[in-house]
Amino acid sequence: MSDSAPLSSNSSTDPAAVPRSRGRLVIISGPSGVGKNTVVRAMAAHRTFHFSVSATTRPARPGETNGVDYHFVDSEAFESMVEEDRLLEWAEFAGSRYGTLRGEVLDYLEVGRDVVLDVELTGALHVMESYPDAVSIFVMPPSIEELESRMRGRRDMSESQIATRLALAQEQMQVGPDRFRHVVVNEDLDATVAAIMDILE
Repeated sequence: MSDSAPLSSNSSTDPAAVPRSRGRLVIISGPSGVGKNTVVRAMAAHRTFHFSVSATTRPARPGETNGVDYHFVDSEAFESMVEEDRLLEWAEFAGSRYGTLRGEVLDYLEVGRDVVLDVELTGALHVMESYPDAVSIFVMPPSIEELESRMRGRRDMSESQIATRLALAQEQMQVGPDRFRHVVVNEDLDATVAAIMDILE
């Protein structure tokens, strides 16, 4: 599945396309570099949902599009979102702030659309407190060595950044499996997506 796949599907044969009284919230989390975003994009070929685009103060990476991958904002704009209570949750990670816009979640749930969040562990736990019925899925790497290899393959992080993220990843991998309803090891993309589709059935 291409990493540039659309984030939504309009297949009339998809049972998820039939509106329900209220949509289902699906939380996808896991350590940085585990492939959460790639997994979510691949899920769109199998199921109709709204992907909640987070706001962040970090700069866009090559190939990322504002409003598609993230809402890229400066620190002042992000602070305004916090003060105006426009964020369902927010957290600081690796020196940047990330937050889930309320409108990206509540507006779609109310009209019966499923909503998928791709959020870091801290933010995911906050959302799970407010929405205990959410389907929570923690994505694990096959090993910490494989996670490091994936980080190095991105070629956009320094050695110190890799070391910091690996240390944080190890902490998250100790906490996540006990706090989420489901744990999926992302060793093969197709197998990972199939496992998540089974969870959502």
